[in-house]
Amino acid sequence: MASVTDVRDSGDLWRLTMEHSPVGMALLSTEGVFLTANRALCEMLGQDVEAITSLTFHAVTHPDDLELVVKSVREMLIGEVGSFRMVKRCLRADGSAVLGDVSVALLRDDDGQPLHIIAQVVDLSGRHALEQRLDAAEEEIEQTRIRAEAVFEAVDAGLLLFDAVGNTVALNRRQREMMAIAFPDGYGGAAGQTGLVFTEDQSRPLEAEEMPSTRAAAGEPFEDAVVWIGAEPRHRRALSVTARPVRDRTGATVGSAVACTDITDLVRATQVKESFVAAVSHELRTPLTAALAYLELVEDSPGLSDDVRQHLGAVRRNSRRLAMLVNDLIYAARATTGTPTADRYRIDLAALLRESLAAAEVDAAGKDVHLVARLPEEMPVVGDGMQLRHAIDNLLAHAVASAEDEVRVEAALTDRGRHVALSVVDDGAGVADRDGAVLFGSGLFVEQDTERERLPTAGRGLRIARSIIEAHGGEIHVESDLGVGTTVRVGLPC
Repeated sequence: MASVTDVRDSGDLWRLTMEHSPVGMALLSTEGVFLTANRALCEMLGQDVEAITSLTFHAVTHPDDLELVVKSVREMLIGEVGSFRMVKRCLRADGSAVLGDVSVALLRDDDGQPLHIIAQVVDLSGRHALEQRLDAAEEEIEQTRIRAEAVFEAVDAGLLLFDAVGNTVALNRRQREMMAIAFPDGYGGAAGQTGLVFTEDQSRPLEAEEMPSTRAAAGEPFEDAVVWIGAEPRHRRALSVTARPVRDRTGATVGSAVACTDITDLVRATQVKESFVAAVSHELRTPLTAALAYLELVEDSPGLSDDVRQHLGAVRRNSRRLAMLVNDLIYAARATTGTPTADRYRIDLAALLRESLAAAEVDAAGKDVHLVARLPEEMPVVGDGMQLRHAIDNLLAHAVASAEDEVRVEAALTDRGRHVALSVVDDGAGVADRDGAVLFGSGLFVEQDTERERLPTAGRGLRIARSIIEAHGGEIHVESDLGVGTTVRVGLPC
């Protein structure tokens, strides 16, 4: 039989456990009145011990949950159940509710009569909030997945995803269409498979190690690798392939992503454009050059009247202007298609400038513009003579076109050690364009600004000249002041 001391010690132990328990605990009468409550339950309900002992469980139960709680307590008191557990909303002192996991047991005496009700309440509000956040996060993830899948399938580019060992994880509708052309016998799903995939010049099929999929699966980043797919050359499709490695949060490579864009129409159009440029070069520029040569011979013929010479001069000026426009068109077309435009060799820049000045005399004489040259005997540089002559012709044409009647255009060439300085200065009207932004424009085929429409070579000619100079590693700057004139400064490496 337990001693009185044992019972007292047991009671003290129970009270100590109850007081320091992190779980809310309370002792209630069989009528549901709080007899005592521990600190955890008081904090959970926002009550102190004195206030809570004046309440019943009805007062701290949400009205919507009260009926179920009363029913469960009644069943316990009449002996139908020994205890029960439920999740219910508990009311705090400020009227707010906290979700609690409530466990209730009935303490009886030796005769089985109800003595007290013992209740434990676990605060679920934190867990409930976490579950709500998790649910919201899962919903957001699902919505993001749906949107990403919609974009993945809708884009016109083929998209392919490999895992870390080169197995295909996902590919979209457009990529499946391309795969059907490249691998008519079926795609095995792994990087490196060969098929009807050809080099950029279509001269041979790609080997396994050359396949974009092999390079991508190996973690190599690349972009705009051009391949052709398909059996018949006439029906092949050109693809621009770009790949990037996929990394996890630690930076480790876990796969690769590949994008394939069909550029067949662009490639075909470029080929047509190059054919057109070649035709223009042969069919238009060649006879124009011959016509200009014969015009010079005719002008030098004796016995011509002043009127005839004047007419021949006009024909020659316009023929030269047409030849410059054709040269501009050919250069711009080749530059925009990526065709190399500079074939470098050792040339005499002073001789080139003298030739350009002689050719510009035709237009200068028509406007009574005086050309002045300050040139050394020779100025050797390394560059493409034809292209540099084209650039200088455009600079002089701009200067002559900008000049008013009876003004001066000066061309000078100076050796600056590691580079050569070329300047073309005119005393014309100039424009309000101190840094040359209007004169240079933004592209080789950009329409001219209204302010410069009266100068036929202003925008295009200077843009092409800049493109040529920069292709030679040089720099070009324009300064123009309204009513003062325009200065073009060029620096070229020796």
